[in-house]
Amino acid sequence: MLVVIYFFLIFLILNSYLLYPILIFLVAKFSKRKMSENSSSFNISILISAYNEEKVIEKRIRNILEQNYDLNKIEILVGSDNSNDNTNEILKRLSAEIPQLKIFIFDYRQGKAGVLNFLSEKASNEILVFTDANTEFDKNALRNLVRYFENEDVGGVSGKLILIDNEDKLRKGVEEKRYWEYETFIKTAEGKLGILIGANGGIFAIRKNLFEKIPMDKPVTDDFFISLNVVKKGYEFLYEPDAIAYEEIPQNIETEFRRKVRFASTNFQTISFFKSLLFNKNILISYAFWSHKIIRWFLPIILIFLFLLNLILVNYHSIFKYFLYLQIIFYGLGLSNYFLNKLKIRIPVLSLLTYFFITNFALLIGFIRFLRKKHSVIWQSTPR
Repeated sequence: MLVVIYFFLIFLILNSYLLYPILIFLVAKFSKRKMSENSSSFNISILISAYNEEKVIEKRIRNILEQNYDLNKIEILVGSDNSNDNTNEILKRLSAEIPQLKIFIFDYRQGKAGVLNFLSEKASNEILVFTDANTEFDKNALRNLVRYFENEDVGGVSGKLILIDNEDKLRKGVEEKRYWEYETFIKTAEGKLGILIGANGGIFAIRKNLFEKIPMDKPVTDDFFISLNVVKKGYEFLYEPDAIAYEEIPQNIETEFRRKVRFASTNFQTISFFKSLLFNKNILISYAFWSHKIIRWFLPIILIFLFLLNLILVNYHSIFKYFLYLQIIFYGLGLSNYFLNKLKIRIPVLSLLTYFFITNFALLIGFIRFLRKKHSVIWQSTPR
């Protein structure tokens, strides 16, 4: 029985990181499903929650105004979540200049969920576009993002988020960009099938009538919650790679770690709202949800059990000795490279391995925080 469990755990890992991406790609490639698109522009409301964004907020708003889109059909709603820098002053100046801009300044912290809930009520248009203050849109992003909403079966569309870096950040060993390219590959396949499991928070759109208020009593990952609710209601959620947005990668691996811990704790909470997707009548949705999200979030626990089982089975058969050696080498290389990065020594392949370990350690810490309820709907944003 222990041997069966051991190899089942290995299968779960291989399925999540290798088999599922290949299978979903093949299903999408040979799917005869066609999506109609249109050239008409919808009335859209762009929602931005801002907290101490004085460095980027004006650039963000002007970037939206540079879109290849009819500006008469756009309204920009920005909620300043009790910012204590110059964000409010900048917004007031811009609102006097820009008729499309509507600002809402809160005198106490709402948290991003609270701000988005409020802005969604104030939005007057049929399509809601969600983005962040530190995101930058390609000039055709909005046009490409909303062009499929003519189809009544489409409830949401996510754009493509490209992470940009510089040599200094690369030297610090931040490998998120490479992992993100892998994630984009999977999202593209899911989007072609209309079953995208989680939108890119920096650029996605949904129909306003499908928006569900984000819980305030239980911290959740807002973009994940909003997009999964669309799928839960039976609508298609697409991925549009031509709707492009840009964000910078984290300043350093410690910053990225804190961000991942925060999202990990809220991701586990979010699952509780979507139990129906775990065993959905659409088998493909359930397979995607388990493979792309659930198994990966529980991977740290799976790896711990795998190592402990290996210790128990090490004398059962010689193959388990080799598996144990591989795990020790695997973890040793990742840990060694972490300290090499501290010494400004960077080995690209090993840096990706270290990123994998840090991601899973963040998931473990996030899971512990979730169990201990040590997470809040209000948090201090970290630069990406």
